[in-house]
Amino acid sequence: MSEQAIQIWEIAEANHGERIDQVLTAYSGLTRARVQQLLHEGCIWLQGKQEQKLKRSMRVTLGETYCMRVPEAKPLSLEPENIPLDILFEDDHLIVVNKPAGMVVHPSHGHDTGTLVHALLHHCDNLPGINGVERPGIVHRLDKDTSGSLVVAKTEAAHQGLSQLFATHDLQREYVAWCRGYPHWINKCIALPIGRHPHHRQKMAVVAGGKEAITDATLEKRYNENFCRIRLRLHTGRTHQIRVHLSHEQVPVLADPMYGRKFNPSKNIAEPAYSVLKHLSRQALHAEVLGFKHPVTGEQVLCKAPFPEALQNLDEALQSLS
Repeated sequence: MSEQAIQIWEIAEANHGERIDQVLTAYSGLTRARVQQLLHEGCIWLQGKQEQKLKRSMRVTLGETYCMRVPEAKPLSLEPENIPLDILFEDDHLIVVNKPAGMVVHPSHGHDTGTLVHALLHHCDNLPGINGVERPGIVHRLDKDTSGSLVVAKTEAAHQGLSQLFATHDLQREYVAWCRGYPHWINKCIALPIGRHPHHRQKMAVVAGGKEAITDATLEKRYNENFCRIRLRLHTGRTHQIRVHLSHEQVPVLADPMYGRKFNPSKNIAEPAYSVLKHLSRQALHAEVLGFKHPVTGEQVLCKAPFPEALQNLDEALQSLS
């Protein structure tokens, strides 16, 4: 396997005592996940001590010199699939798509085909190789049953730039959620830490000592005492952040199988709302707006993903209850 030239950095005074993965992320311009992967693979070492395995949590010392060797990306083994894409923006560097509900972003256990990555490999000639084998160009994700705006890098420069924007949360991200109940506020900054659920390891929860998670929420529409629509703006990007925060606020996302609690609409709900709610097969969460400064050209990119038919129908049906 051919390899890039070895990169070398001496630890500056300002970084003394910081974690090695944080420092080398800043020095190299790579993503933190990529730096951690290189540490695990032994591709980063203290000069003169190449045999010493480094841990990502270790602290660096002023004057230490670290070397990094970044292997060439492995050829992609995934087969492109001719899956239609709803493209909101595209140039030579990146693409923003309106991901449908039901589509997984990248291959994982149980999802070997039909992912967004498979579709992108068919659409983009130069996508392979970026950010590893199974997640080429992916810098953020949407849950399988969340629809909406998602940006993917087509070049290494765009990937590094987008990763930095997400790391610093320097983007505009707005979601719309249709929820059960209604909050006793119009605007609220939900700043509650999120971590792994203490008893259900597949779930996240608001927990003491969790990672900082900040969501701005605005009540857009109260249909009646049972349903509402909320607009959300993310300042952080924790796993299931919106769903966890709204559930904690007692306004869970409709049809959310993990955080929404079992819901069978009452037969007292008037048609067409009853039928729409009864047959809602996806969580009612949509990533509508994605705005950012283009990491290569510097232009402002603002994308707005229209509501999919299922959520349009839901909104109209709930409007009839007002």
